[in-house]
Amino acid sequence: MKSESLRAILGTDVLRSIPVSGGDINDAYKLNLSDGRQIFMKANRSVGLSFFQAEAEGLEAIRATGTIGTPKVIAVDKDQQHGAFLLLEWVEAAPKVYGFWETFGRSLARMHQAPASRFGWEKDNYIGASPQINTPHDNWIAFYRDCRLSPQFERAQHYFDPSMWKRITRLLDHLEDHLVEPPHPSLLHGDLWSGNFITGNDGQAWLIDPAVYVGHAEADLAMTELFGGFHPDFYSAYREVNPLQPGYEQRRDLYNLYHLLNHLNLFGGGYLSAVLRILNRYS
Repeated sequence: MKSESLRAILGTDVLRSIPVSGGDINDAYKLNLSDGRQIFMKANRSVGLSFFQAEAEGLEAIRATGTIGTPKVIAVDKDQQHGAFLLLEWVEAAPKVYGFWETFGRSLARMHQAPASRFGWEKDNYIGASPQINTPHDNWIAFYRDCRLSPQFERAQHYFDPSMWKRITRLLDHLEDHLVEPPHPSLLHGDLWSGNFITGNDGQAWLIDPAVYVGHAEADLAMTELFGGFHPDFYSAYREVNPLQPGYEQRRDLYNLYHLLNHLNLFGGGYLSAVLRILNRYS
């Protein structure tokens, strides 16, 4: 892979570029460099530079809490050959350490306890391939209505008939009947399912592919349960460090409605039945 932009960033030549799995959105490569280093590269010709800048900023925000591992960000740039790209340290997964899931749960709970300010984020970013609005709010329920559910419902409005749209409006107007304000704002990963953590070179869980914002910790925890859930030891250890407010189980599906709506908008009607089940429960 001959690339003057990569040489300028890395200070050496790329000897070999090996395609690796990197999700459905981007091309991903392991770069073997002439100085012996290995680098992970994600590239996409269809997105702007802001797409990978948002990911890099999210990784750095998580890393700054000092609570859980993330790959180190090397650079975000673009060139004619690759389009926009993100360079990260190459993580060679080690065997999971003893107590992997318990440590993961405690680490995430501590991340959620790290100091954070207003709900939202300093700029908009992305949830998968979708834009994610992060306009700062002082109230969590208002933020979740205005910046999470409402934009996704508007994008998906062609799926709903007038009677269902009335129920959606009623739900949005009365979210306070179902959700609660958190004891404090928390930095969230924002898209925390099993595909968005890896085993790091220390044998511990590391977070990848964030969609960060400041919100209610319950929203992150709910996402971990959407597609099968994590090991039970993860949840018990999490609750030891950061106990949940009463009634979390009754709120969980309403948090996951955001992700199901996003999947509906990205991937089509196969997710509609799951969305309707939640709407029928809460509206």
